[in-house]
Amino acid sequence: MRHRKLSKRMGYDKDHAKANFRNLAIALIEHGKIRTTLAKAKNLRRFIEPLVTLGKKGTLHARRLAVSRLANPWAVKKLFDEIAPKYKDRPGGYTRIVRAGFRPGDAAPMAYIMFVEEEYKPQKEEKTQAPSKEVQEIKEKLEKEE
Repeated sequence: MRHRKLSKRMGYDKDHAKANFRNLAIALIEHGKIRTTLAKAKNLRRFIEPLVTLGKKGTLHARRLAVSRLANPWAVKKLFDEIAPKYKDRPGGYTRIVRAGFRPGDAAPMAYIMFVEEEYKPQKEEKTQAPSKEVQEIKEKLEKEE
């Protein structure tokens, strides 16, 4: 049973899956965008987004946790110094997955996973607009008829 397991192993044993996601995460941090299978991209999102959240904290403890998960101090440095500060006001959703067709050899669905680049602007509450003059006139006519 896979109760309380955070990610799928993708047919690998545990250590191989861990190494695979580490390598994918390092490549994503290094290049900003990578092409992989859709299933790996979806699982990588669950691996990389908590790391970006650690990067936003910026503490020594968070940096050590990130190094323990990525095992690459240069990738952690780039994550903490360049990538995470861009998302300081964003509450989550740092990556985007874009489908990229099918792989020619085995028809596996492919996708690009990349960091979101545009500025995050929190949504403001929409103000209800007053009814237009035409709508008000129609309402008044209906009230007079009654």
